Amino acid sequence: MTDLNRRQTLALLAVSAGASSACATSQVSSEPESNIFQHGVASGDPAPDSVVLWTRVTTDQVAQPVSWRVASDPDFSDIIAEGEAISSADADHTVKVIPTGLEPGQTYFYQFVVETVSSPTGRTKTLPTENLDQLGVALVSCSNFAFGFFNAYAAIAEDKQIDLVLHTGDYIYEYGSDGWGHETANTIGRPHDPTHETVSLDDYRRRHAQYKTDAGSKAMHAAHPFVACWDDHESTNNPWKDGAQNHQPDTEGDWVSRRAASLQAYYEWMPIREPEPGFTREEFWRTYRFGDLATLVTLETRHTARGEQVDYLKHADTIIDQVSRDAFMTNVINDPNRKMLSEKMETALSESLSQSVEAGQPWRLIGNASPIARMLVPDVVSLGVIPDQKLEEGASFGKYALAWKGKWNLPFYTDTWDGYPAARERFYKLCRNAGAQDLLVLTGDSHSFWANELASDDGQPMGLEIGTAGVSSPGDFVETGWSPEISEELDRMFERELEEVRWTDNLHQGYVRVVLGRDRAKVDYLAVETVLVEDSRVRVIRSETVERGSSLISFAD
Repeated sequence: MTDLNRRQTLALLAVSAGASSACATSQVSSEPESNIFQHGVASGDPAPDSVVLWTRVTTDQVAQPVSWRVASDPDFSDIIAEGEAISSADADHTVKVIPTGLEPGQTYFYQFVVETVSSPTGRTKTLPTENLDQLGVALVSCSNFAFGFFNAYAAIAEDKQIDLVLHTGDYIYEYGSDGWGHETANTIGRPHDPTHETVSLDDYRRRHAQYKTDAGSKAMHAAHPFVACWDDHESTNNPWKDGAQNHQPDTEGDWVSRRAASLQAYYEWMPIREPEPGFTREEFWRTYRFGDLATLVTLETRHTARGEQVDYLKHADTIIDQVSRDAFMTNVINDPNRKMLSEKMETALSESLSQSVEAGQPWRLIGNASPIARMLVPDVVSLGVIPDQKLEEGASFGKYALAWKGKWNLPFYTDTWDGYPAARERFYKLCRNAGAQDLLVLTGDSHSFWANELASDDGQPMGLEIGTAGVSSPGDFVETGWSPEISEELDRMFERELEEVRWTDNLHQGYVRVVLGRDRAKVDYLAVETVLVEDSRVRVIRSETVERGSSLISFAD
């Protein structure tokens, strides 16, 4: 999502009145630091009989032999699989191995060894294939090194209810050390490396390497298997299939080359499988089946089909009355040629949902990078939430933008699904045709917590959306300069005025814990105490119960 637009339009910042204040305190534990395994270990992209194991070797050698082993116990007295790999400069000395023949639904422990030096021990789990009564998912997004420590990750590492981590994008940010967040970074000693914006393959490799030095990141990756979809900042701000808002060809070269560099580094540094035959790196979507309980499908919404985002600044002068506003919404925002999902992605999604419905699984999860709920901004000025703002010559669009959007009842952001309503309806129709109107959409990007109730244009229920705040990226309203009191009232106003928004909070950083049972799910919104120092204390600021009926799901009253 455009961070310029964040500062221009605000999001929602507030402490939820009546939210739970239960506090859980945990301490990150880690093995002694290794000069060879400075970036820890990770596992991910699990299957019933295999899982990706990852590490990176810090070495000056062109190639380095690395042995690995998998055991059923943390003492490695029962070795299940072992082998040898090569750490090569061609892959930035990252190592990925995929042991096969593992048992479904089992916990395993793994290590890498270079000469006589062992890596930290990692713990992982394969996907179950039989009856499953419970599944715990940690939903995270927007981990910006410059803005603070990844304390949400540290808390997740200690969370006993978590089986799997789902990261829905902005795992890294591309900005230089003078870009967004640099004031905070300079204060807490976390400036971005390299100091310039990431453009080349070496730049993206260095940025990934920096992010994986965070203690919370290393603890989380070692504790749980990891799955992901990307959003924009893994390459640069607001990419679409033929370009990006934060890419200037005159000074930063060819977009296709830059995107290829960002994706190569992503595949090297993340515990994910390489593309299968017939797929490109851009076609990064996955389906995970958890026994008879749930199916999770992660979406790719950036590089394979997305049309260019609508820039409000290019249209502001043309919206002068209700007629011109409606024409803008119909002809520009709702242009059916502006897609989000490729046809190949749609086919995979349809097949996965149909199979889940036919198998009688109670839950269908969607890993989704940006909010899908309708958020047409209410008239915040006439409602008395914010004072009228006049855009003076030379002034930032800033606070004025929210008042302007509210005046014309326009989408909160045009980079989310709200900027692609025809694509959203196409997505909903595909899901209905597959028999799935009970989606549990797990969303990142907005730096906000959300509990949203979804419906198609004709009012058919489509499920619920659970949105997570940033791991460290801050909420929008404070960034724009609104007081905490106005920010809180904006939250409450969104809840009152927007049919699909049940609750939201933009004040905190943290993660969401979703624990699925057979008939209901427990959703806990967990806020970290701070991101300015290492501190893994969290507290639950709100809980929701999701109940499922015969074909639909809903929040319990």
